[in-house]
Amino acid sequence: MTDHRPSVMTGVRDRAQFGLCTALGLLGVFVLVDASRIGAASSSNDPIGPRPVPILLGVLLVVVAVLYAVDVARGGRGEEEAGEDVDLSTRADWKTIVMLAAAFVLNALLIQPLGWVISGSVLFWGSAFALGNRHHLRGLAIGIALSLATFYAFAIGLGVNLPAGILQGIL
Repeated sequence: MTDHRPSVMTGVRDRAQFGLCTALGLLGVFVLVDASRIGAASSSNDPIGPRPVPILLGVLLVVVAVLYAVDVARGGRGEEEAGEDVDLSTRADWKTIVMLAAAFVLNALLIQPLGWVISGSVLFWGSAFALGNRHHLRGLAIGIALSLATFYAFAIGLGVNLPAGILQGIL
């Protein structure tokens, strides 16, 4: 009888996969412990309260960790990735990383005084610029559109008011 499974080195287990199983299990236990601390809060609109969802997620995390550990112990291995079009011998593009970090820091500094729409526009435009966009006006227009869309999506869809800053009363 021939085994048609991918070749797995016998007797060798992938400790990194077991580490991932352990991390998933610990995360599940943490979620369960944290969910057990949620006080009983129910109303006529929400008769079951806030506890069931985190309890369900914690249980599912533990179950996935156990099933994954059993699979790894039986010699299961993920399929090797066909590979992305990435040359691992090249160095990191620190200029891009620094520009992206600067866009995020600038957003964090500007969000309170200027508001989300302006700081978000700067964030989106700066991120696009850092990643190679050289159509500055179009990038800024798209950044403004995205920040306005997220501003109203949060306000109307989620009921969360993002800071309006200097545009208070206009938006």
